[in-house]
Amino acid sequence: MDSITQAALGATVAGAIAGRRCNAKVLLAGALLGTLPDLDVFIDYGDDISNTVKHRGFSHSILILLPFSLLVTGLFQRFKPLPDWSFSRLWLLVLLCLVTHPLLDTFTSYGTQLLWPLHGYYSLSSVFIIDPLYTLPLLIAIAIGWARKASLSRYCLIALVASSAYLSWSLIAKQIVEERAYASLKLRGFSTEKVFIAPTPFNTLLWRVVALDGEHYWEGLASVLDSHPDIEFISQSRGEWPLVTQPEQLVALRDFTGDFVRYEQLNKQLIVTDLRLGMFGNLAFKFQFGSQDDSGEWRLQVPERLPQPSIQGELKLLRDRALGDQTINASLGLCTLPCANM
Repeated sequence: MDSITQAALGATVAGAIAGRRCNAKVLLAGALLGTLPDLDVFIDYGDDISNTVKHRGFSHSILILLPFSLLVTGLFQRFKPLPDWSFSRLWLLVLLCLVTHPLLDTFTSYGTQLLWPLHGYYSLSSVFIIDPLYTLPLLIAIAIGWARKASLSRYCLIALVASSAYLSWSLIAKQIVEERAYASLKLRGFSTEKVFIAPTPFNTLLWRVVALDGEHYWEGLASVLDSHPDIEFISQSRGEWPLVTQPEQLVALRDFTGDFVRYEQLNKQLIVTDLRLGMFGNLAFKFQFGSQDDSGEWRLQVPERLPQPSIQGELKLLRDRALGDQTINASLGLCTLPCANM
């Protein structure tokens, strides 16, 4: 999730645990601890692919954060002892402020290495990386609680319950869309072996469905508020890697994405795209792996991430589609049933 959300979560967790000891310093400490795992973005692993796939690695691992929380608590107790704070309560505050960060990240589509150094990316893909409906209760609780200082901890606890309920709703919404997606794909005879479902920006009503099918993949949008359960899909080409061997960065990207990648040869550029993150024609992670010389040979390079176009112009369309207006599918790059290429 974004830094503001993680800071707000850390602050409310700290406030809820502190109880009557809650004050501005506690909230600030919680906010700092809540954002600490994301400091790994300042580590340069050598290229844009490595920086992408290794983010949310060791700094997001429960196996690392657990002993780290003990170290931080011990240093506090040694050099800046806090009156009325037992070691166990202080350790619980530090631990939960740190651990709730990667646990929340796991609800997004990016992929979090919760058990690093054990290999594996964990992702529930039920909330977008920025979701105001999750963040606002946390911020409101801090603001109201600050105005009523005697009740600050209670408001933090209420906000955590509300935000956790929202995460639970996101899983329910995804399950609803998932059942519709599998039914729609099977109705058309498409493969359901590899299907990715994730919310569109800033909401949990409208969901994007991607299904891999050999050299093609199918994309569709489904809103929880749709009046018709069937999902419309458009066929897209996945392309293919033009060389016999694959560089280690490509192998890492395929592993990171679960092989949800697309290969393009565009304007003599060799581009590989993560199909999971973004929208139709506006995917967030596109990498140039090489270029083609005048003889037609591909020259590989250090992978470079390409800039992502803004989706600001599509936000109104996405809002209307989230509210169940299926007539605007074509405006978002989707075909209307029956598709000509089905």
